[in-house]
Amino acid sequence: MFWFQGNSMQLAKSSFRHSLRNLSASKTRLPVLTLFTKDPCPLCDEAKEVLEPYKNREVDITLPENSAWYERYKFDIPVFHLNGQFLMMHRVNTSKLEKQLLKLAQDSRD
Repeated sequence: MFWFQGNSMQLAKSSFRHSLRNLSASKTRLPVLTLFTKDPCPLCDEAKEVLEPYKNREVDITLPENSAWYERYKFDIPVFHLNGQFLMMHRVNTSKLEKQLLKLAQDSRD
């Protein structure tokens, strides 16, 4: 698990950029990272700050049209899906995210 503080956040952003650059270079569609959130959520705010450069999609689970997600994740936010599949919850795990991004990049080359 990766806890973002000070210079660690910069390292994570740099590493994310590298992984996304590899995906972009492969001429494949970039993956979609979805954040499930509600207000207030300090962990969500932290995750949004870290992931701002890579923001693809955010789902506010408190909106009426997202009630199914609210029932599923009301006690577990933030939750992240990558390309529609569960990836992680509570804190950003950069190792897990990078591993999945690299896997997507490799799969797109095959």
